[in-house]
Amino acid sequence: MAETLPLFPLGTVLLPGATLPLHVFEPRYRQLTVDLVTGAVPDREFGVVAVREGWAPDDDGMAGLHAIGCTAVLDDVRRLPDGRFDLVTRGARRFRLIDLDADSKPYLVGSVEPLPDDADDDADDAVGELTRVLSTAARAAHRRYCSTAWKTGDWAEPEPDVEPGTLPHVLAADCLLPISDRQRLLELTSPVERLRLVRALLARETSLLAQLRAVPAPITTYAVDHSVN
Repeated sequence: MAETLPLFPLGTVLLPGATLPLHVFEPRYRQLTVDLVTGAVPDREFGVVAVREGWAPDDDGMAGLHAIGCTAVLDDVRRLPDGRFDLVTRGARRFRLIDLDADSKPYLVGSVEPLPDDADDDADDAVGELTRVLSTAARAAHRRYCSTAWKTGDWAEPEPDVEPGTLPHVLAADCLLPISDRQRLLELTSPVERLRLVRALLARETSLLAQLRAVPAPITTYAVDHSVN
């Protein structure tokens, strides 16, 4: 069933379960913040959609936005003396953008519909076992990535009770993945395929980081003039 949702287009992808801090300075998004805080927008929830590279939603409309986004729930807000806001939000649920309204509010408003996961077939013993195996492999890939990226064994391990369907989003949110990869992950509706994808992405990024660390730093030489004036 379609619903109306204020939209905040960004040059990033918000994933369910991820934290997204925002610094709000444009007048239209200041108004959105006020509407969220006062309850004019229910449930303190708005939609985040990634802007397509090289496009602008103000000029290009829906063509400038990815069709799949994620709602953000406002957890904390701080108003600055000059009227700007610092927000802390978290990703909640995925949606598909159906239509765009640029006239009724100062900010964009979208007609959206929920994007649920595929039917849960964990009742199948084989699928359930595959999910458990992939969850373990994805966590291991995340540990290797963090160890390689930060050169330390001290990383934020996701909570043990994170659901398999949410786990890939939580792992990806903790890593410096390209926007295109995050969008692919957001659009997948199969929990099993999400686990496979995040495991492959983290393995790829770990390999790239290891190669970068293996490249010796360039040696800079300087010419010194020993002549006596």
